[in-house]
Amino acid sequence: MKHLKRDDLVIAITGKEKGKTGKVLKVFSQGRVIVQGLAMVKKASRPNKVNPQGGIIEREGSIHLSNLKLFCPKCKQPARTGRKFLSNKAKVRICKKCGEII
Repeated sequence: MKHLKRDDLVIAITGKEKGKTGKVLKVFSQGRVIVQGLAMVKKASRPNKVNPQGGIIEREGSIHLSNLKLFCPKCKQPARTGRKFLSNKAKVRICKKCGEII
């Protein structure tokens, strides 16, 4: 089960990016995500309309879901998530530490 969605604020808990935060840009079905400003990789680019010179560009690489945790705005810490049903039968994610709706 994926615990992250697009536009979530996440923090890296392991790897070379440990402790850095960023916003989720894209979630893939294989259990990987692209996070803004994390796991930067260099990619060779041919000349095209967007980049007429070509050359080496730097962009975000993918990170596995297990290396990330959702960042709780109330606790200001990485948080495990749980699910809860509201009175209008809407399913929401909650922080396991403080119980705040994320």
